[in-house]
Amino acid sequence: MPETQSSPATSTLLQLSSSDAYQRWRLLKDKIVAHAVVIGGLSIIGAIVLIFFYLLYVVFPLLLSSHAEPVSSYAAPEPALGSTVFLSMEEQNEVGVRFTDQGKAIFFNAANGQVIRVDALPIPAGAQITSYAHGGVDKGVIAYGLSDGRAVVIKHDYKQTYPDGKRLITPSISYPLGAEPIVLDNDGQALTKITLKLSDQSSSFLAKTAGNRLILSTLTKKESMFDDEASWERGDAILDVTANDIDFMLIDKEFRNLYLAGRAGDLAVVDISDKSLPVIKHKINVMTKGAQITSMEFLNGDISVLIGDSAGELGQWTIVRDKQNHYSVQKLRSFKVSDAPLITINPEQRRKGLLVADANGAIGIYNTTAERELIKEKVSKGKPLAVTLSPRANALLLQTEDGNINYWKVENEHPEVSWSSLWGKVWYESYAEPAYIWQSSAASNDFEPKMSLTPLVFGTLKASFYAMLVAIPLALFGAIYTGYFMAPGVRQYVKPGIEIMGALPTVILGFLAGLWLAPFVEMHLTGIFALLMIVPLGVMVFAYYWQHAPKQIRNKIPEGWDAIVLVPIIIVCSWLAFELSPVIETVCFGGDLRIWMRNEFGIGYDQRNTLVVGLAMGFAVIPMVFSIAEDAIFSVPKHLTTGSLALGATPWQTLAKVVILTASPGIFSAVMIGLGRAVGETMIVLMATGNTPVMDLSIFQGLRTLSANIAVEMPESEVNSTHYRVLFLAALVLFMFTFIVNSLAELIRQNLRQKYSSL
Repeated sequence: MPETQSSPATSTLLQLSSSDAYQRWRLLKDKIVAHAVVIGGLSIIGAIVLIFFYLLYVVFPLLLSSHAEPVSSYAAPEPALGSTVFLSMEEQNEVGVRFTDQGKAIFFNAANGQVIRVDALPIPAGAQITSYAHGGVDKGVIAYGLSDGRAVVIKHDYKQTYPDGKRLITPSISYPLGAEPIVLDNDGQALTKITLKLSDQSSSFLAKTAGNRLILSTLTKKESMFDDEASWERGDAILDVTANDIDFMLIDKEFRNLYLAGRAGDLAVVDISDKSLPVIKHKINVMTKGAQITSMEFLNGDISVLIGDSAGELGQWTIVRDKQNHYSVQKLRSFKVSDAPLITINPEQRRKGLLVADANGAIGIYNTTAERELIKEKVSKGKPLAVTLSPRANALLLQTEDGNINYWKVENEHPEVSWSSLWGKVWYESYAEPAYIWQSSAASNDFEPKMSLTPLVFGTLKASFYAMLVAIPLALFGAIYTGYFMAPGVRQYVKPGIEIMGALPTVILGFLAGLWLAPFVEMHLTGIFALLMIVPLGVMVFAYYWQHAPKQIRNKIPEGWDAIVLVPIIIVCSWLAFELSPVIETVCFGGDLRIWMRNEFGIGYDQRNTLVVGLAMGFAVIPMVFSIAEDAIFSVPKHLTTGSLALGATPWQTLAKVVILTASPGIFSAVMIGLGRAVGETMIVLMATGNTPVMDLSIFQGLRTLSANIAVEMPESEVNSTHYRVLFLAALVLFMFTFIVNSLAELIRQNLRQKYSSL
């Protein structure tokens, strides 16, 4: 009995103990989950912040300013061998060379002026040097004009070797056209001005003689079919131009145009496509009143001419062809360097930048595309005699009239980037007018990078707009019908069926859009537009007759199953639209809608265009928008809808005044999440458009989005290059756009939730 009496007490204690342990375990689990949720949320926020700061870290060097700093200053090596007429430096900034007016090439250490070697150039005995010119700073070619009508062409080269693991640079002199002087004037008159351009197959000289004649000589290489020997075929022409006032002469690298200018500012462009019959293409005065030309050089690529004047202004001039195919010389831009005359202009060898020095010893470094003044420094107190910029544009040598050479280091990594080059219209070389262009790379160093983000942002917004134009009506109206009107028996199949569409990989959708949908739309363009008219019209006609049908027939369709009846109607109307499209196209558009649009309105048609992108991306966005909006509508408390109906409101009035308002935060979230998906979509845009970064409002033209551009070009970009960092800037713009839009959307959603929470 005692044991029997103690049994209930023991059981009660065990139950209490068990209950307390359970409660403690439950509280522990609640704390663990709460901490896990907090840690997970903070981790997401931290990841987003880290992504932002990493993008900013890569982009930040684009914002840094350029600068130059002095390294050393020393007396010009071997001053007894003549005054410097041309100064140059090799790629590693270790060896410099100065060519003198006595026909000597003096190679020296660029950092301290120590002489490495001295070469005597083959100047004939009795001849005097009367002129000199370079054949392109990137070619290393120098020409001396002589007093007897001949010219000597020299090329300086640098060979790198690594004895004992250390770099050794060995300079040398070569003669690309032979060591013997070339006769340019058969009369033996002195060459007072000379310019040249060399290539592997041909070379051209333009010389002004003491008798004020302009002689154009061309050497064309002829190779023998039977041996390795090559000969040079020569052609000469005397230009029918008054040479008295010609002070500056240039030949472009294509051997097509001569640029002749006098100090007064008259610039003439001579077409030498036919070397035997030069023709003046255009004449213009490029100087303002009172100013004179003091220097003239080609910008890298030989498309634009840089002209410095006595007022300290630098202008960029180029040949422009308008829409009527008329040529003219236009001033693209100008820079106010100083108030002193500009003595020398040195273009960069690999970018559209330049160094210019004025008569007071100040230098300025500029980039033409970005229209930026990058550096302005006072390098010396004396007047510059010769200036050179290194091939990598990261060092410079400047010799003054007092015989000193100043060696400076230059930090100028990303000169092509500026607010105007990224977001504004830029007048690029060979373009008729300023434009927004993205064309980031080419096979030649002469290429002018065009990195405007404006067409990419435009393409992103354009693709997103048309995708949402397709997705929002279908997704929201479908969500409203499914969540409010549709019978539960149908909804349990329709909702999962639409949601599973979201599981389709976008690469598959892009593949189908590019290979099937784009040709289909091109072939049935009229049918697509007919579909938009015939299907709604067919549905309305069917609804009208269905409303007047006998009740016995209408009552056979259970409430909420109405959509099933419309499915065959929509299929029939769609078939009818495509069947009637050839007749419509023939009667209304002369047999081809695309040709009619081009002839009547000037609207072109690309097969992979915005219409295709809108249809494909809209299909990809629909499941997400539909699912979130349908959940919001279906979750509206039933007592609100039944109360509204009980008070006498119709189902449509209840939908408009109660359901939509209550579900508006969820519906708005669905739309904004769908927009974010459309803005960041990559594969569909990549595969369904021509990826052409054009700014055209036409739905029949292609586009390129920020995300697609990053996907296409990032694998090919050089790490830490300007192109690489601008792509990261595009990613940062995309990140900031989605962040700002989503933040504003959340604020609006919270406001809507608070506003309608009392319902």
